Amino acid sequence: MAGIRLIVGLGNPGAEYELTRHNAGFWWVESLAQAEGVRLRAESKFHGLVGRVPRAGGEVWLLTPQTYMNESGRAVLALMRFYKIPPDALLVVHDDLDLPPGAARLKRGGGHGGHNGLRDIVAHLGTPDFWRLRLGVGHPGERHAVVDYVLGIPRREEFASIEEAIGRSRQCLPLMEGGDFAAAMNRLHSAAKGKPAPA
Repeated sequence: MAGIRLIVGLGNPGAEYELTRHNAGFWWVESLAQAEGVRLRAESKFHGLVGRVPRAGGEVWLLTPQTYMNESGRAVLALMRFYKIPPDALLVVHDDLDLPPGAARLKRGGGHGGHNGLRDIVAHLGTPDFWRLRLGVGHPGERHAVVDYVLGIPRREEFASIEEAIGRSRQCLPLMEGGDFAAAMNRLHSAAKGKPAPA
């Protein structure tokens, strides 16, 4: 199976959203770019900030759409069409209300769970069959409070847990790039349960 060739972090552009829970996907991609010494540059034709990570088997593209969350699919489709990247080589990193801060889960396909960024990507691609890395941000407990919650700033301890999950899940990226998703899920999910991750 082909590995990941495009990693998209979801979020909203602008300083007022930078530290909000809904931008956890941005944090993940920015963390990877920093670790790889890659600068994310504005690319108008891709409606976002784009970076290229050189790998022995070919480059891996990084994208943070600057379209606002509910139009993320426009940026994703533009880059995928230009570089001929199939949906099964796409990893979308996003915040997830159904997981607590500090949790990270990898899955392929499925619904959008009410997440507007995922919803728009599925609509633009015409398929839900791509990889998702779900970063837990917790839930406010009441449905009517969700919008304010995801557009709010995490408490210090929540932010620390999310950062830890970002670091832990990034360690599984070489497996995902190599197409070994079963091993990536095993490593990520067993580590999340407090078990030692397989080497």
